[in-house]
Amino acid sequence: MQRSVAACLASILELDVAGVPVPDERHPQPWTVWRQWLSQRGLGLVPIADPANFDWPGPWLPMVRAADGDGCVGAVAFGVPPGLAWSPLGGRETFDAVDVGYLIAPADVALWEQPVDVAARSPGAVEAIVIAPEAEAAMHRVDRVAARAGRGLEGDRYFDQRGTFSNAHGLGYDLTLIEAEVLDTLELPTGRLTPEEARRNIVTRGIELNALVGEHFTVGDVECFAQRLCEPCAHLERLTAAAGKHGTLRALIHQGGLRADVLSDGEIRVGDEITPH
Repeated sequence: MQRSVAACLASILELDVAGVPVPDERHPQPWTVWRQWLSQRGLGLVPIADPANFDWPGPWLPMVRAADGDGCVGAVAFGVPPGLAWSPLGGRETFDAVDVGYLIAPADVALWEQPVDVAARSPGAVEAIVIAPEAEAAMHRVDRVAARAGRGLEGDRYFDQRGTFSNAHGLGYDLTLIEAEVLDTLELPTGRLTPEEARRNIVTRGIELNALVGEHFTVGDVECFAQRLCEPCAHLERLTAAAGKHGTLRALIHQGGLRADVLSDGEIRVGDEITPH
């Protein structure tokens, strides 16, 4: 248990695992050791009331029942809906075996602010347009597509509120984007993801999408607003695994692109410029 939790803390915080304390197996309060170590960094462990149903677009620490029945081990969970992104001990544990969970959070969120990289907001271009008529239906490419404010792309499942995550009362469901550079370099055990398998509407080239969160941008002459990152989830992992591509949940963390609102009507074409405001 101690080794797995230490490895998970290192993974979530993107630190060298050698820098995370590993309490002795006979230590009476191993969690006190980790809480005090985290407090040195202005962080804490927040217990999750219902970890089996905890939807969170970031990594967190579930304790899952060990496959051999000997206690619990740590893992890294991620996504909305959630799934196991990584099991450091390489066991056969599944998310269904989650027992308790913890979120690593700053002690004071007001002291945390993401740096703004102005240089990253350079123009890019539309490399591919991909849509599907129904939830979980096969995605297909088109050369151009009509975009409608507040609805998305004509012919896509989210245009008529038929997507898996469609929510008439929510924002960020009109349009999804992902960087071609991510798909070019994504390493999965059985090969790369195609734009169709990534299930994002627009594949971009030459623009850093993460830097656009909370900003307006245009695709061709269509005005858009970047609501949030389009993080991977257990749903995408299930669909890609069915096609023989395992490991997308972990591989796409913080690289899954954007969810955006469409603010004006127009047409989007392959080759159109994407311009940050």
